[in-house]
Amino acid sequence: MIAQILPLADFTAPKIEYGELAPLLVVFGAACVGVVAEAFLPRPLRHMVQLAITAVSVIVAGVLTAMLMSEKKELIAAQGAISVDGPALFTWIILLALTLISVLLFAERSVDGGLSAFAGQAAAVPGSEAEREGTAAKVEHTEVFPLTLFAVGGMMLFASANDLLVLFVALEVFSLPLYLLCGLARRRRLISQEAAMKYFLLGAFASAFLLFGIALLYGYAGTMSLGGISDVLASDTGGEALLLAGTGLLGVGLLFKVGAVPFHSWTPDVYQGAPTPVTGFMAACTKIAAFIGLMRVFYVALGGSRWDWAPMMWIVAILTMVVGSIVAITQTDVKRMLAYSSIAHAGFLLTAFVGVAQAANGVHNGITSTQAVLFYLVSYGFPTIGAFAVVTLVRDAGGEATHLSRWAGLGKKSPLLAGIFAFFLLSFAGIPLTAGFTGKWAVFSAAWTGGAWPLVVVAVLSSLVAAFFYIRVIVLMFFSDLPADSPDVALPGWQTTSAVALGLAATVVLGLVPGPVLDLAARAGEFIR
Repeated sequence: MIAQILPLADFTAPKIEYGELAPLLVVFGAACVGVVAEAFLPRPLRHMVQLAITAVSVIVAGVLTAMLMSEKKELIAAQGAISVDGPALFTWIILLALTLISVLLFAERSVDGGLSAFAGQAAAVPGSEAEREGTAAKVEHTEVFPLTLFAVGGMMLFASANDLLVLFVALEVFSLPLYLLCGLARRRRLISQEAAMKYFLLGAFASAFLLFGIALLYGYAGTMSLGGISDVLASDTGGEALLLAGTGLLGVGLLFKVGAVPFHSWTPDVYQGAPTPVTGFMAACTKIAAFIGLMRVFYVALGGSRWDWAPMMWIVAILTMVVGSIVAITQTDVKRMLAYSSIAHAGFLLTAFVGVAQAANGVHNGITSTQAVLFYLVSYGFPTIGAFAVVTLVRDAGGEATHLSRWAGLGKKSPLLAGIFAFFLLSFAGIPLTAGFTGKWAVFSAAWTGGAWPLVVVAVLSSLVAAFFYIRVIVLMFFSDLPADSPDVALPGWQTTSAVALGLAATVVLGLVPGPVLDLAARAGEFIR
């Protein structure tokens, strides 16, 4: 009967480019292996095995991505669903590098009495006897490693999605593990669970907006392919109401993940409540994937209607920079301050993104918008993970001492640690000879040459405001008296030491010798259709 309805001769097997998709397959395959290992391995073996599976898979995927970059692969794979182009490959390798550093922080057990940053049993009620028994037995949540692999695999897919349906699936694949990871903090369980619930609820609303926007764009174009939508736009078939409504709703979902104002309210609460290693991972990797996905959708699919969506992006960029910079001044918690800092950085990135509205495909006489954003994401990601790694080391009896008053005089107690954190803050502020300076120069230059000079003026003024609260923390650490009850500085294991060292080295190198990475971002080229 089935053969009569659908003759075998009419069926064409889909063509899957396994070689080009190998990095994605390795990451997702390793995540599945991690789930199986979690189910069958004895508990004492799980930590080392899961760490090995995660680290090896990330390294192998990185090597495969580097090989694809050297071969200059550019194609639309998986029946038009996934773009394997320069920006996608560049994003993959940066995501994998930052994930490897994050995994080192996940594996750290030296700074908190031989325990990791994650709760032993997520289902145990905070303060219950079950939780105390799990802590005494040093039970660990090694599920965090396969969850991390699923998250980074979803981010890689999100950054390369050439189809709106694949984009939505990728969004859910990397969001759901993050919701879980945010609620697994060993200390301050209630605030961690609250953060996870807020992130889940607001993320569900954002996903609904995104899906509704996808439906409207499909109604307008009759296709979910980004290139197909662009072709329909070029043919001017009418239906502008559907196009505008779909673009707006799609923008809400994507800007939520970026952390742009007014869709930013989840950011400070989630950054503060999540386990600090997870916060660092989210702050760096999620922003990278979200921005590349945002650019791919608006450059490739909706580039023909840029005069319609550009004014909205101008407003969002200005609000994001101003709100992020000003509200950060009022924060008294280090993690919330860094959260609002990340919001301000999202605004700086949007200045380069908006430059595309003034020049077709984002190409200018000098640096391109895509090149500027790619470099900025690199220069922001490494110091971000390094800064949150430092936060895990300043501790008192209750765990991490994140209130700013507890950091007073830290430079006298641990000059090296305070100096490293100060250097990361100077990079965020865009001080010369740091990665942040080169990154800001790149995005401001792209926006200026693209004609968005008013945004650059706002960005420079916002950067001056932001420099105040960064320098305030530095002054607090080095020029304040050390209180009698000052927190301790934990002796890090090799994992945290490596994460801080790699973040510091990348920040220094990108500030002093940015040329190779800028050239690599330039060779990545533009998004293909």
